[in-house]
Amino acid sequence: MSNTVTSINPATGKDIKTYTVDDSKKIERKLKSAANAYEDWRQLSMNARTAVLKKIAKQLKQEKQKLAELATAEMGKPIQQSIAEVEKCAMNMEYYAKYAKNFIADEIVETEASKSYVSYQPLGVVLAIMPWNFPYWQVFRAMGPILMAGNTMVLKHASNVTGCALAIEKIVKDAGAPKGLFHTLVVPGKEVEPIIRHEAIAAVTFTGSTDAGKKVASVAASEVKKQVLELGGSDAYIVFADADMDLAVKTCVQGRLVNSGQSCVCAKRFVVEKSVRKEFESRMVAEMEAATFGDPMDKNNRIGPQARADLRNNLHKQVQDSIAKGAKLLCGGYIPEGDGAFYPPTVLTNVNKGMPAYDEELFGPVAAIIEAKDETHAIKLANDTIYGLGGGIFSKNKKKAERIAATQMQAGNCFVNAFVHSDPRLPFGGVKQSGYGRELSKYGIREFTNIKTVFVG
Repeated sequence: MSNTVTSINPATGKDIKTYTVDDSKKIERKLKSAANAYEDWRQLSMNARTAVLKKIAKQLKQEKQKLAELATAEMGKPIQQSIAEVEKCAMNMEYYAKYAKNFIADEIVETEASKSYVSYQPLGVVLAIMPWNFPYWQVFRAMGPILMAGNTMVLKHASNVTGCALAIEKIVKDAGAPKGLFHTLVVPGKEVEPIIRHEAIAAVTFTGSTDAGKKVASVAASEVKKQVLELGGSDAYIVFADADMDLAVKTCVQGRLVNSGQSCVCAKRFVVEKSVRKEFESRMVAEMEAATFGDPMDKNNRIGPQARADLRNNLHKQVQDSIAKGAKLLCGGYIPEGDGAFYPPTVLTNVNKGMPAYDEELFGPVAAIIEAKDETHAIKLANDTIYGLGGGIFSKNKKKAERIAATQMQAGNCFVNAFVHSDPRLPFGGVKQSGYGRELSKYGIREFTNIKTVFVG
């Protein structure tokens, strides 16, 4: 295998920095260090763990500008969104510092025993395999509950954000965390299997594509190791005829363009009732065309480049293939001249089954509009996907929208009159081929514990 990885600025196509890949001896040392640290960390009080998380949160706040600039350079996220991402990471650490003690406190269960209860005990070293699209949030979203549960953590990050991965390790170290609590492994994806199989690893959390998630799950399952998988998504937003059209258009565009359209939980398919489809189309096109794209360091640009040129080129192919099969291009849909992996905000309509824009995940600023005859048809179209991560419903009839969200949308996160996003207070995860298990809230921390029954006769 190559002994180096290079970060490339997707806005310019120029190399940022080359890093040396960890060899087998270095990987072994890091895994052993994490395993040794676990023996001490698991025995610390919740108050002691809380103090460490608070220090990490403080360190994140102090260095947010530098961290944000690094993320924007490595994967192209607009700078204001990078800053907000780092702030959200700090908030998550503070959230678990405050509430984790309650989430995994012993739960008394009345039985014939003199005492019986449920105890939440740590598992060991958790391997986090994370993607490039939210290079900090994905990691700290997992780190808060993993550490507060009493586990230690090792990170295998996407190679194109190696700088961010090492910066995370430095943040934890500079916060004064115990040695071995957190390590970054600099290894390519094809070398991750022996790490999953390593005896030091107790569980795996993975965020990424469905295909890669299947491979990770297969390896972990063969070793009988717990996994939490947050995979791809093709979120459908239903726009009913009685929707507040101002709110629907603004929110749908926001949900489609966040992170330059590169999020598993971005709005991707827009299922619109026939009577308002033309109005929705014209207003969405106007909003999309008004969204500026360019240098992600310029705070006035709403959209940066796609994270890699090959990803941009694949997105364009999906758009062109959909058009060839009958979709109508309303705006965008071209590769701009000049440097960088940029792609303009794009809207397709007349999208139907059999087209990439209908069947596949479009990981970029491309909106697919699908016409629905009525409520029943709209729900059927929204659920007609292998994915089940998120979904949105827009209607002034909140009772109807809530009923559909709660009982009829096949997704792990269903929002009414709002775009889907993660929040430490709420569980986050999917169904179908969007994965299993949950992150965040009390459910997220319990995923990384041994839910133990204690019975005293």
